[in-house]
Amino acid sequence: MAGYFNIGETKIRPGAYFNVQSNGDVVSYGAVDGVVAVLFQATMGEIGKAKVLSASEGYSKVYGTDGTTDAIREALYGGASKIIACRVGTGGTAGSVELTAATGKLKVTAKNAGTAAYKVTVRAKLTDSTKKEIVFYVGDTEIEKYSFAATGDEVAAAIAAAAGSSLFTLTAVSSGAGVITNVSQAALTGGANPTVNSAAYSAALEEIEKYFFNVIVVDTTDAAIHTLVAAFLDRIYDAGQFGMAVLSPNPSDTLADRQTAAAAFNAENVIYPVNPSAYAGETLLSGYQVAAYIGAIVAATPANRSVTHVVMNRYTALGELLTNTQIEAAEEKGCIVLTTNNDGAVWLDNAINTLLHPDANHDSGWKKIRRVKTRYELLYRANAAADDLVGQVDNDANGRATIATQIQTVCNAMVDEGKLQYAEVTESSSIAADGDTCGFDIDVIDKDSAEHIYLTYYFRFSTVLNTEE
Repeated sequence: MAGYFNIGETKIRPGAYFNVQSNGDVVSYGAVDGVVAVLFQATMGEIGKAKVLSASEGYSKVYGTDGTTDAIREALYGGASKIIACRVGTGGTAGSVELTAATGKLKVTAKNAGTAAYKVTVRAKLTDSTKKEIVFYVGDTEIEKYSFAATGDEVAAAIAAAAGSSLFTLTAVSSGAGVITNVSQAALTGGANPTVNSAAYSAALEEIEKYFFNVIVVDTTDAAIHTLVAAFLDRIYDAGQFGMAVLSPNPSDTLADRQTAAAAFNAENVIYPVNPSAYAGETLLSGYQVAAYIGAIVAATPANRSVTHVVMNRYTALGELLTNTQIEAAEEKGCIVLTTNNDGAVWLDNAINTLLHPDANHDSGWKKIRRVKTRYELLYRANAAADDLVGQVDNDANGRATIATQIQTVCNAMVDEGKLQYAEVTESSSIAADGDTCGFDIDVIDKDSAEHIYLTYYFRFSTVLNTEE
């Protein structure tokens, strides 16, 4: 496992360790884009456990559409290819219903706590008179269906048929033998949603840490939760995991307070939209919903492109339009601002993060989202290449050359991909190879986008062009 090291530090665990310094103003380890971690609240689904969802499978049959699952929805609109989803909370009560049988009863209990509008139907199977079906719904949407023999002990047969359900547990009450009475959409009752607090978000962050992601978003504008997320990103960076967060202020706070909150992060891994309010048709989206959409745009955009002036096609108008003076003041505080282009389309004005005062080991490139994503990608890919060779080559000239070659291969690939201008790997000038220790310097020039284009026009009073001048 790769991790961060301070110059002069000796690590206990074997592994490839990385350090970042400022350098003035043949296995393929490819880029991974479009992965968004989302912490949210829901009325169904497993609590406090991360689940990987592809964009194609969606989320509604797993978590429903209540609570703040719209954070997942907006991330998918923003172009996320994969969601690392984690329902936040602790405790709560699972709903249940008892179905009558000839003797005893069949009890259906939700596997997870929550107030989801679960319903269950038992009916004869139209295509086979020897079988029945037990069908589960959330609201009016069918989510699971199982068939079982319509003779003998139907309770036992139904329990066996639904044994693989991810959402429900079926148990026999009393003897449970006999025919189950048909029922249409009997509601599960007694469910209660889990408690959501800072401890629940902390636990969810620990769960998310098990997975790779480009960007993390949360379903709240609570500053205390944002502080937890920022600290989490710093901690996992030290462990060799690289991600950014898009965090939204409360749109009802004053503009000055939102700017102050952004500046307080002073971090290359925190992106803070200062005016997170926009219309999707007639629907006003704001706060965490906008943050989730922006987060997915950042995650899905490859490191050879900037998100400056990326049009946000989902939005038809801004909910809060800022003046030029307000925009400039916000960007000087490290805020990303939603503005409109000449055609009235909503876009991201300037792809910056909240880093305002880089330390001695970080240049001003760390203030730009594109360059942070490029650098994180290089760290991820090069660290992976080096880590695969830990313990696999000798610490001699040939072994170190193999390591350098693998890292250089990653660097060359990123040059070819238009993400770096130059990168050269050499043996370290400060870490002497000895025993099981060796070091390498990676000299990098990463690319930026042309974002400030200055046009100087020269006009003349005369209307005659003198071609001899």
